[in-house]
Amino acid sequence: MTSQNFANHKRTAAGFHYLLGGMLIVGLIVSMVNVVMQWQTTGFLSALLIMLLFGCSLLMGLFARMFPLKAQDRAIRAEEGLRYFILTRQPLDNRLTIAQIAALRFAPDDELVPLIERVLAENLSATDIKKTIKNWRADHHRV
Repeated sequence: MTSQNFANHKRTAAGFHYLLGGMLIVGLIVSMVNVVMQWQTTGFLSALLIMLLFGCSLLMGLFARMFPLKAQDRAIRAEEGLRYFILTRQPLDNRLTIAQIAALRFAPDDELVPLIERVLAENLSATDIKKTIKNWRADHHRV
């Protein structure tokens, strides 16, 4: 497995993110056009049902991605809180957002404590945190 860094750490599943997402969006748009075209014909109800199915499918696809990410965020918060406690015997500061904590997981132990102090002092964004890390700690076990 190649080493992970800021440039290559994002993960996408092309079939899910691009192909399925694109097909659902195009299907929803085409079905909406079909509803307008069938407005006063006998095919209106069928066109409306097809549009609703595409809308429901698009929402299901979004939720199928959002729910595991939310669970992963909780796990990351717990893991990084434990790691910080082991290093400092202090709980993780409540001012840190989940995005900041998720970015901090890429910092090795020797960079973590000073980086958290800097994040709290300067309110760094997740992207800025990732760019600041010198020795990237890879995370290959994410959704």
